[in-house]
Amino acid sequence: MECCKKKHRSEEEYKDLINRLKRIEGQVRGIEKMVEEDAYCVDILTQVTAVRSALASFDKVLLSSHIRTCVKDGLASGDDSVIEELTDVVGKMMR
Repeated sequence: MECCKKKHRSEEEYKDLINRLKRIEGQVRGIEKMVEEDAYCVDILTQVTAVRSALASFDKVLLSSHIRTCVKDGLASGDDSVIEELTDVVGKMMR
C-alpha cells in the first residue's frame, strides 16, 4: 500500500501500535487453527468477536493520535482539507 503522505510516530506510539497488531495477528492465527482442528462454531465466533474488538480498539488509538497530531497540525497550518479527510475516514469506519 503506497501513498504520498507519511507520519513520524514516537517510539512509544510505534511500539504500542505494533504490539496491538501482533496480538491481533496471533488471535487470527488462533482462529485459523481452530478451524483446522474442527473447533465448535460458537467457540470460533467468540474469538472472531475478540478480534473485532481488538481492531476497534486499534482504530480508536490510531484515530485519536491522528486527530491530536495530523489534524491539529493541518488546521494550524491553514489546511482545511484535513477536516474532509477526517470526515471521510470516520464515515468509512462507521460502515
